[in-house]
Amino acid sequence: MNNLKRLFILTTGFLLFLNSCVSKKKLLYMQDISSVDISKVFSSQNTLQENDILKIDVTSLEMKASLPYNSSSKGATGTNGNLNIIQLEGYLVSKNKTINFPILGEISVLGKTPKDLENDLKYQLENDGHLINPNVTVRLINSKVTILGEIRSPGTYTFTEKNISLLQALGLAGDLTIDGSRQDVIIIRESNGQRIATKIDLTSANWLNSPYQNIQPNDVIIVNPNTKKVTSTGLVGDISTVLSIASILLSTIILIK
Repeated sequence: MNNLKRLFILTTGFLLFLNSCVSKKKLLYMQDISSVDISKVFSSQNTLQENDILKIDVTSLEMKASLPYNSSSKGATGTNGNLNIIQLEGYLVSKNKTINFPILGEISVLGKTPKDLENDLKYQLENDGHLINPNVTVRLINSKVTILGEIRSPGTYTFTEKNISLLQALGLAGDLTIDGSRQDVIIIRESNGQRIATKIDLTSANWLNSPYQNIQPNDVIIVNPNTKKVTSTGLVGDISTVLSIASILLSTIILIK
């Protein structure tokens, strides 16, 4: 009986030890960063998609002459930076990939980046004699990324920056939980009518040299649970459940003996 007790104590201690141990290789980000060249910085320009909302500002040497080409004369000062109001005054990209621009009418944005649209509008305004030396800025103001899974604050986040990195996006959601697998992060991306799913291993720095260094509007990021989290959801996967069953079995054996 003493041997049985000793065996139970040793087994319990071993299980507790295994449960508390988490390998650094599964937790640390970019462990090979010292051996990977990450000096190149990517600055992506994404093509405009349906339901994008654009803020387009037009200026020229004659400020009054450029006013009719802006959706609202209040855009810069009257809203005090309220993003919701700015979006209401923005240009919505239609299903046909067009916007309705003042005076110029329907403008196609098919296959164009914000920079392409800037150049096209500037050329048309100047070439057709509308404005002298116009300056056009186009900004996407409803970029969203959805982050799900083993994240501290899952949800959909809006950003107005031209580019944000994958790490910045994860930071918006409060970073991965201790149960999130750093080696199993999925990015689902839609581009030109196609949906692509790619797995990212955050424990390596190689992804910094991939097209997934930066987030694109409407990306979905899914952080899958690690093995420990998955096994704990089983019938006897939780270590506390295993110990409870073992304790009941030992008590039963002792009573029988």
